[in-house]
Amino acid sequence: MSPETRAQLIANGAIADPNRSTLLDLFTNADDPNVTVEVNRYLWNATLEILDFMPIDAADPFSGVIVYGYGTPPGGGRAYRATVYITDPALDARSLRVALQSRGGPVSRDTSRAVEDAILTRARQLRIRDGDL
Repeated sequence: MSPETRAQLIANGAIADPNRSTLLDLFTNADDPNVTVEVNRYLWNATLEILDFMPIDAADPFSGVIVYGYGTPPGGGRAYRATVYITDPALDARSLRVALQSRGGPVSRDTSRAVEDAILTRARQLRIRDGDL
């Protein structure tokens, strides 16, 4: 195939452009830290799954921060909001911090730790499911 024909097929969308980037390219191992996400994808996805009862107010995969609005867990009567910090690409408890608050103020450390444990457990399940171990 001639270079002109190939260029025409790329322009028409018949062949994928090899120079085009997608959202998934952010999660690949590239050397430039300005274009890659430096958080653990399993922790990120597990957080989204575990806290899916809360609306997301803001999310930044580059800094690893997810801010949730008030939401009531299934079967619960108390509304919570959370800010989750994923600070490292390692799947490790030190990489995750959850700041949890109810309408009456901050919740106990035990409650925040239980949410962190649920996120970590789900992240490990996702990693095992992907077969990375």
